[in-house]
Amino acid sequence: MPYEWSPPPPHHTPDWELSLWPYRSLLRRDFVLFIGATAAIVALPLVTVLGTAVLWGLLPFFVLMLWGLWTALTISYKRGEVLEELKVNETTAHLTRHNPKGPNQHWEANRYWVTVHLHPKGGPVENYITLRGGDREVEIGAFLDATERLALYDDLKRALRPH
Repeated sequence: MPYEWSPPPPHHTPDWELSLWPYRSLLRRDFVLFIGATAAIVALPLVTVLGTAVLWGLLPFFVLMLWGLWTALTISYKRGEVLEELKVNETTAHLTRHNPKGPNQHWEANRYWVTVHLHPKGGPVENYITLRGGDREVEIGAFLDATERLALYDDLKRALRPH
């Protein structure tokens, strides 16, 4: 799951943290392997035209394709650098969203008034989760998939239950 509890559930203490991040299907270490394998596979047909003028005609398109793939994956990584941190202590729940661009977003409410809401169909994504407390309602984990949000909803309901 792309979220982590500290300390892990079940929480025997009123103080805990939850960190959430988007799922990465291609890890950074695999990024170089993917680019290298793609270059090798695409370059294989170029072996037949080695030493001819055709190679010089095809080479710019080969380089352009690799540059485009590298750029697209890099942009995808930058957009996915979102981190949400929910810190709860005896009296306060504090949610911070670290955005890839722009300022961080903060929300804070009295822990005992915070409620977790699941919107199975009414939100921008299926199984949309919000936290309501104080005068605002904020989303949490919108970048997770629908089944992960359901699991998160159950975990949050248990974790925010008064001890």
